[in-house]
Amino acid sequence: MSAIIDLRRQAQETFLSRHGVKLGFMGFFVKAVVLGLKQVPSLNARIDGNDVIENHYYDIGVAIDTVKGLVVPVLRGCDLHPLSRLEQDLVGYADKARAGKITLEDLQGGVFTVSNGGVYGSLLSTPILNPPQSGILGMHAIQPRPVARDGQVVIRPMMYIALSYDHRLVDGRQAVTFLNHVKACLEEPTRLLLDGVG
Repeated sequence: MSAIIDLRRQAQETFLSRHGVKLGFMGFFVKAVVLGLKQVPSLNARIDGNDVIENHYYDIGVAIDTVKGLVVPVLRGCDLHPLSRLEQDLVGYADKARAGKITLEDLQGGVFTVSNGGVYGSLLSTPILNPPQSGILGMHAIQPRPVARDGQVVIRPMMYIALSYDHRLVDGRQAVTFLNHVKACLEEPTRLLLDGVG
């Protein structure tokens, strides 16, 4: 997570003054998920009776904590909007959810979900699918850990991510391909901007 942490540190003041919200982690994850779904379209599909429906849009559900439990409002058109818009929408949904004003329409139509158990200190968990979606990505706590770099042991901020998926649509190779793509995007977040989705 070093690159995202550094990028957020460098851009935070300008981002906040320009867009009125902080540059968080979730926007990067949503953008990385969109690129991963484009690489592995079977994760952007659902089963409807005997039919497999492949979605050609990227409406991503994001779990938000409220006093009554988690709700999962849907960010619409995540492939079309910049990070600033996603962060603004996330803050708007969080405020709306905590005020008890979230609507059924806000919660419907997501093709994939991202959940951040790391805010509660979770190091690793298995997120539960939100049917009819075929996948959910769990984010976990960022902690300094020893890793090997260039033959040396160094301390880096690391995060485990976990993918749960519908095995009727997605096999292990596809799941790992998706996770590797998400990982690469997060470790090099400028790729999200260069791919025109930042």
